Amino acid sequence: MSRPSATPRSPFVAPAWIAAASLLGLVSALLGDGIFDVVSWLIFAGLVALAVRAWVKRTR
Repeated sequence: MSRPSATPRSPFVAPAWIAAASLLGLVSALLGDGIFDVVSWLIFAGLVALAVRAWVKRTR
């Protein structure tokens, strides 16, 4: 028997995760101080790192 082929991933999955992370970072920054600020900075730093990684990978 042959193995069933993997189903193709939707092109909307990654942008949906990026949008959800952005929304979480924004809400965290607006809600309070202390740990909320740390969470928002970490999320936004991760999103910037993701954009830089995609840019570097694309230009090679």
